[in-house]
Amino acid sequence: MIHEIDEALRRLLAPAVTGEIAFDAPTRDWAARRNTPTLNAYLYDIREDVARRERGAVAERDADGIVTRRRQPPRWFRLSYLVTAWTSRPEDEHRLLSGALALLLPHEVLAGDAVPESVRPIATSLPLSVAVPPAESRSLADIWSALGGELKPSLDVVVTTPFPVTPVYEAAPPVTEGAEVVVRGIDGVPADSRPRMRRRVGGGA
Repeated sequence: MIHEIDEALRRLLAPAVTGEIAFDAPTRDWAARRNTPTLNAYLYDIREDVARRERGAVAERDADGIVTRRRQPPRWFRLSYLVTAWTSRPEDEHRLLSGALALLLPHEVLAGDAVPESVRPIATSLPLSVAVPPAESRSLADIWSALGGELKPSLDVVVTTPFPVTPVYEAAPPVTEGAEVVVRGIDGVPADSRPRMRRRVGGGA
């Protein structure tokens, strides 16, 4: 599913650059090998969107309406990309970023053919946000420090998508017989089979 989101972003960003669209970690070594204008969309964070988590299970029924399986609801994840431009001149990089921003801003969602086939049975559109400030736990400066590179202008692009594979549990066959209750004594013998004590009514032993 993640690689399908990569391809959706590649198609969306393709008109902005005449060179290459990459998904590599933008390290110093990678940057030194660039010899063509490049837009890089580095997937730097994957985390569940817990606000979308659903409880319970979804029943799957056969043609007769009998429950055959139960499936857990899909879990949604936020895929965060660091989009940067790489050329030999800062002005050209800014031009690439401007073109990427112009392509991304009209899309508040990925829809239609941009939605991966694997998730279309679950969602017909996927939320997309551009340049929204990241959470405090995700400092872009820390990301660049971890990559060993110098801080560059970037666009934070987040796509929220369900993961199409969910746990499935087989359902037991339907109950066709009534319930039976057996009362037993403390010795485990059914009450109906225990010998009964009779009380004599009247005086005398």
